[in-house]
Amino acid sequence: MSEGWIDEQLVARGIRDPRVLEAMRRVPRHEFVLHDAQRLAYADRALPIGDGQTISQPYMVAAMTEALQLQGHERVLDVGTGSGYQAAILAELARDVVTIERRADLADAARERLARLGYRNARVIVGDGSVGREEDGPFDAILVAAASPRVPESLKRQLADGGRLVIPVGSPDEQRLTIVTRQGHDFVESVREGCVFVPLVGAEGWPE
Repeated sequence: MSEGWIDEQLVARGIRDPRVLEAMRRVPRHEFVLHDAQRLAYADRALPIGDGQTISQPYMVAAMTEALQLQGHERVLDVGTGSGYQAAILAELARDVVTIERRADLADAARERLARLGYRNARVIVGDGSVGREEDGPFDAILVAAASPRVPESLKRQLADGGRLVIPVGSPDEQRLTIVTRQGHDFVESVREGCVFVPLVGAEGWPE
């Protein structure tokens, strides 16, 4: 597909980080959607991937990734693997990615897909992403691709000093993108644009 979608969907809406834009160019989004949705893979919309889950729209993937301010040396936790697309973007930009998915079938498919596409620095774990992955932390950055009623305390604790957490927070129907930065024992929050994600189900998210 023409790379015009990068300018139309990302640059035109304010995405400026050249590393993020290049990662979005490199990762073949059509490999991460269902076969019958491939013609829509680069459309500015979320798409179903099965099990009631979705692959986020390209702009939201880019905006959340840019908010992490990755430089290339970081260890990143990706909560809500889904198809593995967000993990692939992060793997282009960081040293090490741990991505966690509660549905074993989605995790298995994402693991195979990431391996097939050559992403050796992204490891897929089956588990409750709302409580993170303490044994692999601390993390320089955490990205949550599911909506939480609040910022999970476990994820805040797993941030390294100076680390950033990006998460949609709000009701199941509407959220605001929230950025948490750790400064020693303090956590500074800022709120950005509205968004709509599938629920973060787990001990520190929404009940099943």
